[in-house]
Amino acid sequence: MEKKKIVVGITGASGSIYAKVLLDKLSDQKENIETVGIVMSDNAKTVWQYELSNNDYEKYPFSFYSKNDFMAPFASGSARYTHMIICPCSMGTLGRIASGVSDDLISRSADVMMKERRRLILVTRDTPLSLIHIRNMQTVTEAGGIICPASPSFYSQPKNFEDMASTVIDRVLDLCDLSVKTFRWKE
Repeated sequence: MEKKKIVVGITGASGSIYAKVLLDKLSDQKENIETVGIVMSDNAKTVWQYELSNNDYEKYPFSFYSKNDFMAPFASGSARYTHMIICPCSMGTLGRIASGVSDDLISRSADVMMKERRRLILVTRDTPLSLIHIRNMQTVTEAGGIICPASPSFYSQPKNFEDMASTVIDRVLDLCDLSVKTFRWKE
């Protein structure tokens, strides 16, 4: 199996626990992943520190890029990154992606993934949704992106917040064709 090259965008939407669990699980996938590039917005860092009371995002063994680093490899399709996950994905980021506005590295990378017909997964985390949000989700879906709302499942009987977040992140990793041990219905 070809190793994956993954971009992770982390925006300032509430739900840093999802990003943390994603980075934890990607750290455990070394045999399946060639590289992981991370882009965090300034708001993402602020929200992470507020919600998780730490800045542990600095401790992950991945390559981090600033939000305006358009020289990052995944800012071009020629770098052949295979997947992009935006987790959590704010409605503002969704709107910029849906309208083709590439004003930072997250939205530029998403644009690259769609134009190259590669896998783009947006873990949206907002409620309720306005008609504008729904239409933006429709636009991204019609362009080939995948909307994977941060809606945890409960049939696995999660015991804590990380377990609940894992029910979403395990689905995201499935969408990346990564093998993950997880609760599967009726298995």
